[in-house]
Amino acid sequence: MWFGVLGPLRAANGEVDAPVAAGRDRVVLAMLLLNSLHVVSTDQLVDALWDESPPATARGQLQSSVSRIRRAFAAAGLPADLIVTDPAGYRLVADPDQIDVHVFARRLAQARLAVEKEEWTEARDHFRTALSLWQGPTLAGINSPAVRRAAAALDEQRLLAIEDTFDVELRLGLEREAISGLTGLVERHPLRERLRGQLMIALYRAGRQADALAVYRDAREALASELGIEPGPALREVHRQILTGEVATAPAQRDVTPPVRALPRTVADFTGRAEAVDRLVHAVEHASFDGPVIQVIDGMAGSGKTTLAVHVANLVAPRYPDAQLFIDLHGHSLRRPLDASAALVTLLRQLGLPGDRIPVDMDDRVALWRSELASRRALVVLDNVASTAQIAPLLPASAGSLALITSRRRLLGLDAVRPESLPVLSEAEAVDLLARIAGDRVRAEPDAAAEVVRCCGHLPLAIRLAAARLAHRPRWKVADLARRLAGRSALPELAAEERTVASAFDLSYAHLPAVAQRVFRLLGLHPGDRFDAFTTAALADLPLDDAQDVLDDLVDWHLVEEPQAGRYRLHDLMREFAAGLAARDPLPERHAAVGRLLDFYLHAADAATVAMEAHTSGDVRGWGPAQRPDLIDALPSKLRWLEDERGGLIALADRAIGAGHAHYAWWLARAAWRFLYVNAYHDDLIVLHERGLAAALLAGDDAAVAQVLNYLASSYYRTGRYRQAVTHLTESLRLRERLGDDRGAATTRGNLSAVQLMMGLLPEALANARAAYAVWERLGDDRGRMLHLPKMGFVAALLGRYEEALHYHRRHLLLASERRDQHNVTVALGHIGAVRVRIGEADAGARRLVAALRRQRGIPYNEAEVLNDLGTARHLQGRLGEAEQHHQEALRIMRTVGDRQGEAMVGNDLAATLLAGGDEVAAATAYRRSLAICVQIGHRYEQARALAGLGECLRRREPEEARQHRERARVIFGEMGVA
Repeated sequence: MWFGVLGPLRAANGEVDAPVAAGRDRVVLAMLLLNSLHVVSTDQLVDALWDESPPATARGQLQSSVSRIRRAFAAAGLPADLIVTDPAGYRLVADPDQIDVHVFARRLAQARLAVEKEEWTEARDHFRTALSLWQGPTLAGINSPAVRRAAAALDEQRLLAIEDTFDVELRLGLEREAISGLTGLVERHPLRERLRGQLMIALYRAGRQADALAVYRDAREALASELGIEPGPALREVHRQILTGEVATAPAQRDVTPPVRALPRTVADFTGRAEAVDRLVHAVEHASFDGPVIQVIDGMAGSGKTTLAVHVANLVAPRYPDAQLFIDLHGHSLRRPLDASAALVTLLRQLGLPGDRIPVDMDDRVALWRSELASRRALVVLDNVASTAQIAPLLPASAGSLALITSRRRLLGLDAVRPESLPVLSEAEAVDLLARIAGDRVRAEPDAAAEVVRCCGHLPLAIRLAAARLAHRPRWKVADLARRLAGRSALPELAAEERTVASAFDLSYAHLPAVAQRVFRLLGLHPGDRFDAFTTAALADLPLDDAQDVLDDLVDWHLVEEPQAGRYRLHDLMREFAAGLAARDPLPERHAAVGRLLDFYLHAADAATVAMEAHTSGDVRGWGPAQRPDLIDALPSKLRWLEDERGGLIALADRAIGAGHAHYAWWLARAAWRFLYVNAYHDDLIVLHERGLAAALLAGDDAAVAQVLNYLASSYYRTGRYRQAVTHLTESLRLRERLGDDRGAATTRGNLSAVQLMMGLLPEALANARAAYAVWERLGDDRGRMLHLPKMGFVAALLGRYEEALHYHRRHLLLASERRDQHNVTVALGHIGAVRVRIGEADAGARRLVAALRRQRGIPYNEAEVLNDLGTARHLQGRLGEAEQHHQEALRIMRTVGDRQGEAMVGNDLAATLLAGGDEVAAATAYRRSLAICVQIGHRYEQARALAGLGECLRRREPEEARQHRERARVIFGEMGVA
């Protein structure tokens, strides 16, 4: 549990932040934290929220705000009773060690006690620990005047602590380390004379008297122009001492080899990466003492590797007081990578060795380097590394040394090193970085800010460049930048002077071998979000093993990500970069690559669903054999593969149309239909088939149009959009009959009968099912017969013709048994059991349904149907508790898969069971839910059942309403021909 006010407001349970987002809630929580040792009165909180103009409902709104904060705490796993209600107001009850402002005060007190005892090193440690708690300006983003006044006081305490820290560090002789920090602070606080005096002393002791005097001149000008005054006595005394050479040397200065400070300045707006920083610092602080510490940071171009390395280096620098070195090895830059020999010269010169002491022989240079490090506690940042071989001679060999290494490439040759691979920033971190650079506008437009960082792919370099553009265009809103990034290619927008995201990517790409460059370009043509070695092999026309090797290389170079084993993706900006490179390749090569990709997807989807197809004899399948049967055969689990690739099918259909392969759009839709239908992916099914329909219409292929219309209607049927389904099926039937396609017409007519059944057109449904069955019987097609026998049986049962229904279902069972089709045997058993239950033979029906259920587990529609029928059987057997459980489980499945008609049917049967148990209120509620669904989707049969059931529920309490419901049910049943 941790609460923070020293920066953005934070209430967290471990890594989970409490979602306190509303502006008033944040003001209330800030006030409670700022006064956590005391009760905050209601008047104080009201004043903080509304200043001098509170509304009449202020106290009620305050109570609502406190309630929301408590719920936010509970959502994060924090105790809701942390906020205690008191007669005078509210109090936040938490351990002071869990609130950063109290930890800061305690550390500050320890530091100042150490100063009194002249324990300078201990004092410095306490000061630095206290200051490390700050994550930015106090309570940034909260504009309540009461909060801002308290925040200003805390910010002043921080500045005083910083000044005290530099006093201690100057005592310790750390003036060279202090100069960079003091310089930045003086720039941000030009009127603080104490900081200027400290900077002047540090510069003078570092041998930079002229610079020290320049700082004084700048101070005089700033004070005169801003305040109209001269520098105060203390600063004038420092100036005099510098002029006369009376500045005292530091008491703790060491008469040893001067320390080396070659680290770049850490960026002032360093943001995020808290977990990575913690891991790296922890690894350094808890490393064993028997050897050097080696830490590697790798990641894609622009991910902030160098920034993180320098930040961490500065954090751990006190542990390595003798030397802090930095070298850019140009592993990925316009220059040639720096070889180890030249790098050693640079590093040895940083240590202060004159050129004539550096040997010519490489082995001698390595020996000298390691000898120099052996006598020092040193850290070295080896930035922008090309390979393990490049840095092997540069790595320290003695205990007490640290090497921080950054590379765009995974350095697999380093032994016993666990790399820190940088992902992109989280959305919150990305927006925070944007705000730190671009200013307050970002916080005022949260939605636009989120869109900007999304367009930047949450990549730190991209965000920095976008923020720089915004910062230099004060008239722009954040939304203006978001529109520019979203409305066109993002990469050209992400540039500042000579620094661009595209150039950073290009440096990584240029180091790839030719085959990897080709594969990377072709991946830019893949429209899906994810891909694997199989799709890559098809796209690039490579053997599977070669494609896998290339993907492994691209992952090692951080050009491709591997979010899960065997599944790959391109960062959004990297995808745009790859597509731009691919656009330079000849058009015929690009079209051929897309054609190979589409052919693989088509045949892989076909192979995955072939066993699921109940009946495909009526289809017009125009595709030939697979171009890459080796890849199809090598897929270990074709259904699992199709599930993984489902999200990219629509994009593939679009790419097919745009790349001159429009026929693949409707082929893909047909190949994936059964998988999408059975798994209730109706949104995907509809959109994919609409793409296929558009392509078929454009091509003027009536057979394809008829096929797509038929399968598109299936999803409209399952989701209760019966009129649209009838429209599509009627047109499909017209086209197939005109083309003389008997099989296709029979398939469509059978589907039309299913829709008519749901619409309550029972005689028409039975007539169409019989007509379709007659075609399949004439053609001798047993699978077609098996598809339509259960339809005829189901409609006959609804019409009350139970013997006829049993006749159809028994013929279905016999035919399935002869063909040894276990799926259809199971379906037939379930249907026979359901009819037996309807005619009052509950025990016999239940036995068949139990047998069917064992075989239908895992097939959602079938399982729910059998569970519901079994519930009805248990109802008739008087086992109402079991019946209700079966109905409820069936209802859950129907809702999960989005089967509205099934939900209505099961809801009616559940209501009947509840009514039999005497719970009229619950039964009426269930009937009304089913009725609402039926009215919405036009399911007349179940609508009549729901009305009849409501009539029974209300018979005693609301007799007139009950009579009206029963009468409406009688009329609907009569119109359908149901006795």
